[in-house]
Amino acid sequence: MLSVQEAFQLILETVKPASPEQRTLFEAWHCVLAEGTVSDLNIPPFDKALMDGFAVKSSDCQNGKATLQIQEIIYAGSVPTISLQSGQTSQIMTGAPLPEGADAVVQIEHCQIDDAARSVKIDTGPVSPGKNMLPQSSVLEAGAPVLAAGTLLRPQEIGALAETGSPTVKVRRAPTVAILATGDELVAPEESPEPGQIRNSNEVMLHAQILQTDAKPQPLGIARDERNHLRSKIQEGLKSDFLLLSGGVSAGERDLVPSELEQAGVKQVFHMVNLKPGKPLWFGILERSDGDPCYIFGLPGNPVSSMVCFELFVRTAIRQFMGFPSPRPQVQQARLKNDYHTSGNRPTYQPARLEWEAGESTVSPLITMGSADLNSTVKANAVALFPTGNQHYQAGLKVDVFLW
Repeated sequence: MLSVQEAFQLILETVKPASPEQRTLFEAWHCVLAEGTVSDLNIPPFDKALMDGFAVKSSDCQNGKATLQIQEIIYAGSVPTISLQSGQTSQIMTGAPLPEGADAVVQIEHCQIDDAARSVKIDTGPVSPGKNMLPQSSVLEAGAPVLAAGTLLRPQEIGALAETGSPTVKVRRAPTVAILATGDELVAPEESPEPGQIRNSNEVMLHAQILQTDAKPQPLGIARDERNHLRSKIQEGLKSDFLLLSGGVSAGERDLVPSELEQAGVKQVFHMVNLKPGKPLWFGILERSDGDPCYIFGLPGNPVSSMVCFELFVRTAIRQFMGFPSPRPQVQQARLKNDYHTSGNRPTYQPARLEWEAGESTVSPLITMGSADLNSTVKANAVALFPTGNQHYQAGLKVDVFLW
């Protein structure tokens, strides 16, 4: 049986990043950059006024008081035509370039204009060079790196790319992820279960988890524990970049998923991982004729197991597909808020609540009735890792935690 780290390694070796494709910035939101970008100009490209007021020589206003002759009005988008000499000023609007000779801006609220004399009386505090202005290239110089490959493009990154001359970029797209819940016991969430039935919570839960990764969920409904029905549903799911099957991956008489995947040409990469919950996890790959493989996860049917396996393994695979430089779950440490006892022969990834208290992170493992107890995870925002064995952990000890 594989360790968790061995499973991570096999996933990263198997899943290949999507081929880069060129997209406009309107189409690139929440894609991942496939190559870095540089700025094609200085940012800002000129000494820039940060507020409405008057561009001045700071030496004329060292004590905060001066009467200066107005030369011109400079609007955003225009270019100054007059260089300032001592005793001169130009009215300036926010975002406009400072005229040559100016090294500061006095905001309009501290100025009294005399239209007849074409002068302005300034009454403010001491004016130092650089006041209320942004010097040319102080943010970025032309040719400087803007964003590195592997950067997730959020609104702020999209804006930075537009500002620095990258109207189109090479990105790796988010994958399509088909979801197929299996089992004769399942009914849709809107139905009232008959005796022996349960609602299909895993499909909608996985749908939401997929959305959190920025991938594109494609729910396929329920496949019954009957080979022909399961086979047709699997064939539909194998058209996506990923196929997630929930249930049917253990060793029971009606756990048909592994054999049906083999029948469909899927190559098993691994089956069974040494963790709790989630031991039955199955992972494989289908090499398709179009050259783009499909990656398949058989997730345990118990909802807590399914949730944990998604957060640890499926999320890692999706991030690898999208080209993130560090696709594995990021671990941090937190102090146990309460005593906690573990038992068993597998490492336990326990749903937990991570909080900040007195400047440090604390974690409270949640009490559950097992991997079928989905309600116990409602307050969880992380899992806490406890190694194999019958051990007692005292409050205050640090443990590894993975955020959800």
